[in-house]
Amino acid sequence: MSHIAVFGTGLLGSGFAQNLRKKGAQVVVWNRTLDKARALEAVGATVAASPAEGAAGAERIHLILSDDAAVDDVLEKIAAGHGGALPAQVIDHTTVTPAGVVRRAAKWGHRYLHAPVFMGPKNAADATGSMMVSGPRAVVEPLLPVLQTMTGKVVDLGERVDLAAVYKLCGNGMLLSIISATSDIIDVARGAGADPAQMLEMFSWFDVAPMIRFRGQKMVKGEFGPPTFELQMARKDVRLMLETAASDHPVVLPAVAARMDALLALGMGHEDYSVVGRKRS
Repeated sequence: MSHIAVFGTGLLGSGFAQNLRKKGAQVVVWNRTLDKARALEAVGATVAASPAEGAAGAERIHLILSDDAAVDDVLEKIAAGHGGALPAQVIDHTTVTPAGVVRRAAKWGHRYLHAPVFMGPKNAADATGSMMVSGPRAVVEPLLPVLQTMTGKVVDLGERVDLAAVYKLCGNGMLLSIISATSDIIDVARGAGADPAQMLEMFSWFDVAPMIRFRGQKMVKGEFGPPTFELQMARKDVRLMLETAASDHPVVLPAVAARMDALLALGMGHEDYSVVGRKRS
């Protein structure tokens, strides 16, 4: 029977622990708030009093914590109880900075691997969703079969130890931006007296994803012409949106308007509106 440690039993970590138990693994859990860990005793998990205790005898240690500081603290506490070294392979699923991953990889060597996820709690419990991993081939390749049992899809990004962390931040950034912008267009629909729920059905046939890739490549290359939608006309549309919105406190559109105004002041009105992504000096 596999002996796996899961440190951090919030929504996502609890899902991982439940799935590992369903697969028959012996699971030891730890959480700063021990009551959250104790809730997993109902599925047969064992609660450790400390990270060092939980790591003893584990084949793998999975971290699902809050940030870089929490990861560093837990790693130090594990090592302090095991002669200054990590006693098992640590797989860190925490959303952290790329710089933090580089620092930890340099300190802990092949015992530390970053593998962030695009998952919700149910994905973790059902082994669906997506997981990314990047790092030395000698570490990643033997672990791929294990990681594949935890998720619907594992994306191996290659040797660069922090690239999965970069992609995770970019993916979450896109998600947060889209959801924030969604609140604005719901407000525009409401301001016009339209049904926001019906308006959202538009995105079943108006697919905006190709524009993210198409205009994103323009931004990467710094190529903003010939325009297919001029900045000055896009700015006019943003004005109309703000005039129509029901609320005086939209989330995203005012920042878009301010960026466009700054570029218009530089004489860029006839450029494609993707010029909003022009590299800042």
